[in-house]
Amino acid sequence: MLSGAIDLPDGSRVRGRGLRHEVADVPQFGLYLGTSHREMPWPHEWVDWPDFRLPRSPETAIAQIRNLHARALAGEDVEVACGGGVGRTGTVIACMAVLAGVPAAEAVAWTRAHYRKHAVETPWQKRWVRRFPVQQQT
Repeated sequence: MLSGAIDLPDGSRVRGRGLRHEVADVPQFGLYLGTSHREMPWPHEWVDWPDFRLPRSPETAIAQIRNLHARALAGEDVEVACGGGVGRTGTVIACMAVLAGVPAAEAVAWTRAHYRKHAVETPWQKRWVRRFPVQQQT
């Protein structure tokens, strides 16, 4: 079990963190958010996501967030991280909360209560969480 991981309402777990902060234990899979990609010594993916903004490819990001949630539901130790671990990371955790059953209108508040008080930093990040598709698009 990853240190610092939080429980989502459906029983899945995810650790959010800032990439600037090293951790002692490593995940089985990581989803990382940013514009400069660095290699990690474990399986991972990157979302091209500028700081304080939204992902450059929303469709790709949605698929990657769904994959992260599926891995968490399957019991994998997963993490999501951006530079500081607040805005983009909080946005992904809020989207995972939506997938875990939290109503979209309540997901930012849920994330702030369970992850970080200032998670999901911008109005457009909040709006993206509210519009995050619960059902997979066909």
